Amino acid sequence: MPDNPTYAIAAVLVAAAVTWALRALPFAALAPLRASSTVQYLSARMPVGVMIILVVYCLRGLPAAEARAAAPLSALAVTVGLHLWRRNALLSIVGGTAVHTVLTSTIFPM
Repeated sequence: MPDNPTYAIAAVLVAAAVTWALRALPFAALAPLRASSTVQYLSARMPVGVMIILVVYCLRGLPAAEARAAAPLSALAVTVGLHLWRRNALLSIVGGTAVHTVLTSTIFPM
């Protein structure tokens, strides 16, 4: 690498330009899709679909007949109950996490 400061400045400017372009590209590419009815449909339905997939993934290997399954199932019931009651995602997540943590730490250690 040359000792010329012009080379270093040019390298930094090129790296900055590439970084800026890579960060701006998704916004420029997705701008026309905002008016798409398909994208609007997916944005309304995908959060529920993602949550269902996560629940199935987390509970797929859970032996329901064993006592240690009570902690995750109780936490799931509390999370769903809190969300149906208050419609507050933060409260639901914190409540379910707290129930799972307390149960796995005290009553049903894994």
